[in-house]
Amino acid sequence: MQNQAIFPLFYLPPVSYFTHLKENDFEFQLEKFEHLPKQTYRNRATIASPNGSLDLVVPVVKGSKVHTAYKDVKISYDEKWQRLHWLSLQTCYRSSAYFEFYEDGLAPFYEKKYEYLFDYNYEILSWLFKQLKFSATLDVTENYHANVTRDFRNGMSKKEVPLVQTKPYFQVFSDRNEFIPNLSIVDLLFNQGPQAKNYF
Repeated sequence: MQNQAIFPLFYLPPVSYFTHLKENDFEFQLEKFEHLPKQTYRNRATIASPNGSLDLVVPVVKGSKVHTAYKDVKISYDEKWQRLHWLSLQTCYRSSAYFEFYEDGLAPFYEKKYEYLFDYNYEILSWLFKQLKFSATLDVTENYHANVTRDFRNGMSKKEVPLVQTKPYFQVFSDRNEFIPNLSIVDLLFNQGPQAKNYF
């Protein structure tokens, strides 16, 4: 356990997340028992829009003053965020080469209501692994370990500049925006399709 890499579970993770997974030979566990940090990719993703990068945020139910374990954090449906996210993905990527290739597989995540954020993100990550043809098993932690040799839980935050060197690839709106590194993995999928797995 101590040598196993521990990764946070993100919503539509950034490209660098998968680069780190590959660097660890896909030997990892997903953290389930941490307290949910604010302003991270655990409930947000960044995509390309005509005006540059655009954040999509999954709202969570406001908890009590006691810290809530990630596995117990509930998704809020007070606002129609699923419709907004799906419309944003359609609007931003409809003209990309492979959006229609993945559309039917991704759409159900914006129709079904999941109670818990962890479960929602886990199902999306499972789907992404299938699209990228990664055969790794998605193991989760059984309790919280403070001291881990390869700990990625506090890295890869929204504010952190990615340490991974990203190779430019064609993006939608490249005619008006410079290449935007480390967007959500769906940006790479929609633009590169089945070739996306060779990017890492």
